[in-house]
Amino acid sequence: MSVIDELVANNATYQGPGPVPSRPARGLAIVTCMDARIDVLGMLGIEAGAAHVIRNAGGIVTDAEIRSLTISQRVLGTREVMIVHHTDCGMLGLAEDEFTSRLHAEVGIAPTWTVGAFADLDEDVRAGVALIRASPFVPYTDSVRGFVLDVESGRLREVC
Repeated sequence: MSVIDELVANNATYQGPGPVPSRPARGLAIVTCMDARIDVLGMLGIEAGAAHVIRNAGGIVTDAEIRSLTISQRVLGTREVMIVHHTDCGMLGLAEDEFTSRLHAEVGIAPTWTVGAFADLDEDVRAGVALIRASPFVPYTDSVRGFVLDVESGRLREVC
């Protein structure tokens, strides 16, 4: 049995969160990494329906995240944004040019997207905050804050 088959079977007993509005109850959107160690709702002490969670490799801010944040704010009512990077991230220090070259050699074409590797957690958080604040599409930028999660302790540290 594949992992997916097992999970689909598990779903037969899933009850779901019940009637939860599509608008996030806390008016919050979170941009974070796809890392499987990050339990976004648990680490913040919130429940399903409280926030939009936008995940990607590294928790970086790209046009895709700006698109999601624009819809989150303009259509679904969020007003605050958290960016959360984390320690021991696979994107931290990844040799982007080497990775892209290897990928090009293996596949035969270069990716049309940027890998988004970074060398400094705090600096990339600051860059993400700045990109969101500078976007003409995201209207509520006064409450955009950035953090780094220590994956060992589970504690957030705000990046000023």
